[in-house]
Amino acid sequence: MPFATSRDNVRLHYEEVGRGTPLVFVHEFAGDWRAWEPQMRYFARRYRCVTFSFRGYHPSDVPEPAEAYSYEHFRDDVIAVLDHLKIEKAHICGLSMGGYATLCVGIKYPQRALSLTMAGTGSGSERGVLEEFRASSRATAAEYDKVGSEGVARTYGMGPSRIPFEVKDPRGYREFYDQFASHSAKGAANTLRGYQAGRPPLYEFEADIKKIALPSLIICGDEDEACIEPSLYLKKHITRSGLAIFPKSGHTVNIEEPALFNQTLGDFLSAVDAGRWEARDKRSIRPEKS
Repeated sequence: MPFATSRDNVRLHYEEVGRGTPLVFVHEFAGDWRAWEPQMRYFARRYRCVTFSFRGYHPSDVPEPAEAYSYEHFRDDVIAVLDHLKIEKAHICGLSMGGYATLCVGIKYPQRALSLTMAGTGSGSERGVLEEFRASSRATAAEYDKVGSEGVARTYGMGPSRIPFEVKDPRGYREFYDQFASHSAKGAANTLRGYQAGRPPLYEFEADIKKIALPSLIICGDEDEACIEPSLYLKKHITRSGLAIFPKSGHTVNIEEPALFNQTLGDFLSAVDAGRWEARDKRSIRPEKS
């Protein structure tokens, strides 16, 4: 079983398949390396695809102290995987907290990315709900301590932004649910306390976000209410960005709507690889002829 090692000596399990330009997938809180299987199968036909589990998610290590779970640690775990695989630059695609980590890579290490894709990103950043989000994250962490992963999955996995997935695809949802329920309770609790409850809202990075020059794609389900405003915010402030809103879709868009997700991401990557994303940006700023 292959592992990369982080700067603080945490082992990170990864898998890779395919050849070509590197494409790294970064998972959400309720997912792990398995959550990107529809994308690994599809994009491995023409990309070198990599998926991994963050610290706290088996078979990666589960560090004991909550201090080892800051958003900076998760950001740097992406770089640790790139370094281990000797990948100088990659397309980086993240969902939810993986999207947040992807954004942070774009801010801190833009030289390591060919493009950024951020799906379902920014929950808890909406103005007026930050403290509520942090309190909810700490409360869910306490639930993990009491009832474990299976107990939490019964409630967290049935949140409003997850319901569209279950309605559309009960079998796919059950697979997602079973994977979520299998997570390390300690790792999940520490992730909630350190990363989810401790990370700054997107708006605190506004000056840095405006400086992002990488081709960027933002994806959000129209029923993922907590991420709609942050997605619009990212679209507004990242100059070379595009925004895709998936209809009648919730939070886990890559497995809820895999065909649409793959087509949308594939079109974006093809445009970036061909140098056409830049061309569209230049045309968009030409004055209209009267």
